[in-house]
Amino acid sequence: QVQLVESGGGSVQAGGSLRLSCAASGYTFSNACMGWFRQAPGKEREGVAAIYTGSGKAYYADSVKGRFTISHDNAKNTLYLQMNSLKPEDTAMYYCAAGGTWIFWSREDEYNYWGQGTQVTVSS
Repeated sequence: QVQLVESGGGSVQAGGSLRLSCAASGYTFSNACMGWFRQAPGKEREGVAAIYTGSGKAYYADSVKGRFTISHDNAKNTLYLQMNSLKPEDTAMYYCAAGGTWIFWSREDEYNYWGQGTQVTVSS
């Protein structure tokens, strides 16, 4: 049974940083598309970043380019999202997803597995 468990969320002031982690179990995602999505209250869930774990190639939404970095540790089977220069508009529930298709990395219906989410709140 595949499980994804996120951690690392919290409350920070604008300009601060957080590092999200997503520990995977039940399957080794060594050559897979894994991603981070977020959903703010009243808004649709959106793709933030994704990585193809085999090559390390990463993709980012325009809104986070230059501020967020996605990475994957194959040995730990863990996905990360380093978030710097956080803004109030980054406030959302952040979800880890796995099993996507890299060419459609931002489409949530392409992913087979999802975590429960971790809340990120950025105050101004």
